Amino acid sequence: MPSVLLIDDDTELCALHQEVLEAEGFDVALAYDGESGVEVMANSPPDIVVLDVMMPGMGGIETLRQIRRSNSVPVLMLTARGDDIDRIVGLELGADDYVTKPCTPRELVARLRAILRRVRGSTRDADAPQLGALRTGALLVEPAARRVVWRNEPLDLTSTEFNLLEQLVRQVGRVVSKEELSERALGRKLTRYDRSIDVHLSHLRAKLGDLADGRSPIQTVRGLGYQLVAEPQ
Repeated sequence: MPSVLLIDDDTELCALHQEVLEAEGFDVALAYDGESGVEVMANSPPDIVVLDVMMPGMGGIETLRQIRRSNSVPVLMLTARGDDIDRIVGLELGADDYVTKPCTPRELVARLRAILRRVRGSTRDADAPQLGALRTGALLVEPAARRVVWRNEPLDLTSTEFNLLEQLVRQVGRVVSKEELSERALGRKLTRYDRSIDVHLSHLRAKLGDLADGRSPIQTVRGLGYQLVAEPQ
């Protein structure tokens, strides 16, 4: 039974989400402010967190920052419709995805399951032939262990960054569209004006650094998508 922590000051909404999630087989814990959420994380970290951006006191962005100091648990953020700044900041701090409020219980459950599938590898039966280690140049990706080694050093990635890098390395040298990356790495279709992929890849580029010739290993092919360039060992 996957465990989820809901951090939201809207008690009625939390009760509704709790009822739906428990009916769908989730073990649900509640926290009604950021401080309590961080405390729960320290004592009993869940499999995934649903975090509201707009809360009194310690808001969602600061709560996410506190969580990311010591924990890489997947985080799904709840943001106000059209509030791009909070979404982008949340993604830059390591949120795995976001959903706009108000959202339907079905959408929330679908997003949580999509993230957990990627983190836990619950689709491995179908993908079993692809679970071997992937190596291209100085980059090693181990899907089964969700481990990345870059230039002989382990790389600390969020779950979504790992998913994106895995998809790119599987098609190294080819252009992969944002639509494909969204469906395979985020587990959902790309929506209009959605910048999630761009923000996550920007973070990933920063962690990888540049190749010897000064280029990023992840190239943008305007109008088409992204391409991973291998670096010689």
